[in-house]
Amino acid sequence: MQPNKSFVQQKFKRITRWYDFLNSLLSLGLDHYWRWQTVKCLKGIKGVVLDLCAGTLPLSKALLRWIDFKGKIIALDFCPSMLFYGYRKEKRIFPIAGDALSLPLKNESIDAVMVAFGVRNFTDQLAGLKEMKRVLKDKGKLVILEFSHPLHPYFKAFYFAYLKHLLPKIGGIISGEGEAYQYLSNSIALFYQPNEWMNLMKKAGFHNIKHRYLTNGIVSLYTAIKSLS
Repeated sequence: MQPNKSFVQQKFKRITRWYDFLNSLLSLGLDHYWRWQTVKCLKGIKGVVLDLCAGTLPLSKALLRWIDFKGKIIALDFCPSMLFYGYRKEKRIFPIAGDALSLPLKNESIDAVMVAFGVRNFTDQLAGLKEMKRVLKDKGKLVILEFSHPLHPYFKAFYFAYLKHLLPKIGGIISGEGEAYQYLSNSIALFYQPNEWMNLMKKAGFHNIKHRYLTNGIVSLYTAIKSLS
């Protein structure tokens, strides 16, 4: 089942002020480690990086903080309130409101694309991947951080009980938007398994696709390269 764009956009808008706090609370602070691992994949990248589904810009800020990136970041999200809530004057971050399925960017204009916890929200994941490929330069790099399913069966059972019962309740009490966190729980449970997602990346035209689990499989980190050959 694909997410409803209007529903997701409205829910993110309503939880904007609580978004970063709840991300850290509900992940027990592991979200910082996951973003660190993500931006490490872009070490040595120069030029222009697209932070897709940038939200309140935590990944953009991590890229500047942790690998001393010297280039320019285009931070794009379909929820303007999140972008401008997280934006602080930084001459190398350029926030843009836009749709991941129709990027307002020229062909082959981006050196790397990074996405953290955003591809689950695409109404058409294959179309979104193809748009990333379109704007990437030849040999450009794609890095995707996304939730997956824990590897150990007992931990997996505990984790999904947490997702189903505790996460929506805690998120709802603090933000007043329990439905948004119920959506989060459901979207994690229904998202592609790593081999399925890698096949979709291949179908979109990416090469040298790699995957690794973080934190016993709670999240997955994917990297790939665009090649014209």
